[in-house]
Amino acid sequence: MDITDFYDTFFEEADELLADMERHLLEIDVEEPDAEQLNAIFRAAHSIKGGAGTFGFDVLQTTTHLFENLLDHTRKGELTLRRDIVDTFLETKDMLHDQLDAYRNDEAPDQEAFARICRTLQQLAREEIGQELEAGAGTPPPAPPAPEPAPEPAAEPVEAEALEQGETRLVVSLLGVGDKDRALLVEELGQLGDLKAQEGDAACYRVTLETSVSSDDIEAVMCFIIEPDQLRIEHDGAPAAAGEAPAAAPEIGTDPNSAEAGSESGTDPDSVPDAKPKRDKPKAKKAKAGAGESSSIRVSVDKVDQIINLVGELIITQSMLDQTVSELDNVNHSGLHNGMNLLQRNARDLQEAVMSVRMVPMDYVFSRYPRLVRDLAGKLDKDIELVTEGESTELDKSLTERIIDPLTHLVRNSLDHGIESPEAREAAGKPRTGRLTLSAQHQGGNILIEVIDDGAGLDRDKLLAKARSSELPVSEAMSDDEVWQLIFAPGFSTAKEVSDVSGRGVGMDVVKRNIQAMGGHVEITSAKGRGTTTRIVLPLTLAILDGMSIKVGEEVFILPLSAVLESLQPAKDDLYAMAGDDVVLKVRDEYLPVVPVHEALDVTGARTELDETIAVIVQGEGRRYALLVDDLIGQQQVVVKNLETNYRKVPGVSAATILGDGSVALILDIADLHRLNRTKKEARRGPRAKLDTSTLTRKEVAPS
Repeated sequence: MDITDFYDTFFEEADELLADMERHLLEIDVEEPDAEQLNAIFRAAHSIKGGAGTFGFDVLQTTTHLFENLLDHTRKGELTLRRDIVDTFLETKDMLHDQLDAYRNDEAPDQEAFARICRTLQQLAREEIGQELEAGAGTPPPAPPAPEPAPEPAAEPVEAEALEQGETRLVVSLLGVGDKDRALLVEELGQLGDLKAQEGDAACYRVTLETSVSSDDIEAVMCFIIEPDQLRIEHDGAPAAAGEAPAAAPEIGTDPNSAEAGSESGTDPDSVPDAKPKRDKPKAKKAKAGAGESSSIRVSVDKVDQIINLVGELIITQSMLDQTVSELDNVNHSGLHNGMNLLQRNARDLQEAVMSVRMVPMDYVFSRYPRLVRDLAGKLDKDIELVTEGESTELDKSLTERIIDPLTHLVRNSLDHGIESPEAREAAGKPRTGRLTLSAQHQGGNILIEVIDDGAGLDRDKLLAKARSSELPVSEAMSDDEVWQLIFAPGFSTAKEVSDVSGRGVGMDVVKRNIQAMGGHVEITSAKGRGTTTRIVLPLTLAILDGMSIKVGEEVFILPLSAVLESLQPAKDDLYAMAGDDVVLKVRDEYLPVVPVHEALDVTGARTELDETIAVIVQGEGRRYALLVDDLIGQQQVVVKNLETNYRKVPGVSAATILGDGSVALILDIADLHRLNRTKKEARRGPRAKLDTSTLTRKEVAPS
């Protein structure tokens, strides 16, 4: 077994540790720092350093070592925290992340950046605690020979003396480790030293090892495969209690008497030394319920996607069988019908269970913004409080990755254009500190994400004036919702000055397109002087959706069920013709634009008498429409197939699916269908006379 087999596990856990580190640094009170937060930051740095040394990531190990020493002095109260020191710590965390990415991509870390951060940490140590940090002295140290790990601090005289003589004898006990993992671990131990003896069973398997590698480094390797409480390391002849670190072999950041390199006296990761040292466990890991029983496993996303694809094919097959069985007599084939009903329920349960594996909490997204808000607020000289709600709300992992960029742009816009300066807020009778709220919640089959600021709000007159100067078609009769949508026009910006934060007018249109590409839409509400709310509505997943089958002519289409509000038979008296060949349908005192699907998609053989069609009331991009179709077939679960991957983008269509009879049906894009219908009507208006010149005239709508 090659030690590089554990690289991916190290990278994943290091990412989690760095995320925890940043969260604690952003939350810490510099006036009265919480000891537990300081300990958590120190433990994260110490764990990363141990792993980096084990895998030979020398630059990462040295940087983390210097950082760890400063954190140690901070925990002892020898270094007083200030905002600028926290800024330096955050900068160091960013550098660690960059170095980690370099090793992940099999590249060499940036040496100039490495030297710069080393000098920064050394200078901070000289200025604040009046001493030099070892292991670098401000410049990158030479890389150690390949077979030797980075030097680890001596913990107690017994182990220190043994290491000075070259080797020490350790007994490594594996508790409740399965046969396969045990074989891999024993093979790895053989690469770290000479195996002298092996004995035991699955409950406790002991390996005697002569090695020059410290117990810290051995633990760092082992704990990327098994849990810490499955490992016990002790000197030959000096047993330790199960689950505890032996006195002569300090665990990662746990021995209160260990001396870290570059520190006058090392300390345990906990602020107050205990009489009995405790094993530190990485935060990302869960305690085991029992020996050999794991509460979680790491699985590649590709494997999960493969299972989801297979479940999708199963649903298609089940749909085909269901259609065939529906043609059989229910009395003579009642058992088959009952079996199909059971298969349908089981397939749905399986689909929901598999999809839940891909779901991740929105905290995965929201956790990125405290740092962004802190940095931008300082840059803009604004006082801004970030509030997050609904962090546990779950969304498909593929969507969380894609929503980060649009959401980041909305946050930057709110900070730059939305929330006023402290002086302006005070003059307006508001608190000097502005508030930005990020929230998430489930809404039917969708997830609703909101970006809310309590700033100045949007200025309707200013937006209309800018639109006219940009030669956009606007009128005073436009509703507020329509005016707010102007900010999504390409190149539209009301910023007086272009900054590196925003104001170039090349973002909001991209935000809208990206959200639409995910099958969602974005809405804006605003009140002048009170703030702006931007709502993003997304499907929970892009793989499988509940749809409504409709028929237009001889064609079958699918409408996302989450967009369907109701369906009705339109009466002639409720249909109104408007100037410009437009038709609206009155539904409970609300006039909805009518979209004949057969006209928008050029479907032949469809019904042309509008009052003989069925109106499906749908909602897209915050607006309601009446889609006119021939028939409603029913509701069904469909597997989404990307049309652009195999064919090309089709206007009015978001994706495709395979029906129970094996035919392909198109999944309609509600908002794009309305735009397509308007475009085609405008193209036809040239040679045609308008139906009526009045703004709103009731009349019988003739066949087209």
